[in-house]
Amino acid sequence: MSSAALLAFAGVALLCIATPGPTTLLALSNGSRFGLRAALPGMAGAVVSDLLLMAAATAGLSTLLTASASAFAVVKWVGVAYLAYLGVRLLQKSTALSPVQAATALDIRPTSSALFLRSFLVAVTNPKAYLFFAALLPQFIDPAQPQAAQYTVLALIFGSLDLVTMAAYAVAGERATRFFDAASTRLRIDRACGATLLLLATSLALLRRPPSGA
Repeated sequence: MSSAALLAFAGVALLCIATPGPTTLLALSNGSRFGLRAALPGMAGAVVSDLLLMAAATAGLSTLLTASASAFAVVKWVGVAYLAYLGVRLLQKSTALSPVQAATALDIRPTSSALFLRSFLVAVTNPKAYLFFAALLPQFIDPAQPQAAQYTVLALIFGSLDLVTMAAYAVAGERATRFFDAASTRLRIDRACGATLLLLATSLALLRRPPSGA
């Protein structure tokens, strides 16, 4: 695998990662509420899911999702339900209470394992991720070289870029609460993240299984 191929992959990966998605939105919300350090377990969950998704796509799970309507539907609707649950929960916390009560509730930090699992489940139940990795990764693999090592390098690059990007989102959320009124800023961020997660759930619900021959 050439240096040019690695740079091209890093560029494509960074462009995809930087676009706001469920895990980056959770990093932003967690950063605004708890700070960068406390948000790290959630980021770790997302990175672990990246590695698992890439391994699954390499092993052919994406082919199963493409070929099996039932398997695709199960993964899709579990993802839809979980995204909708997180979105509604963020909106409920930020709108059902008074500003002071909501700010206090949002300051109650979940355990590290809960933050890890939340981000992990958001990513691992998204069938688009399996299909994305299955389409992307082979484009940068040199068939004349050992493929396992190449996939490992690509996975490490993607995971590292994802971690850095989520950290940037978390820092942005943390800084926003420092420069502006902390309580109202946290509420606004969580309302925006909750609404966006619901939009992403709707988008995922409309996703159709690609033709098995594609």
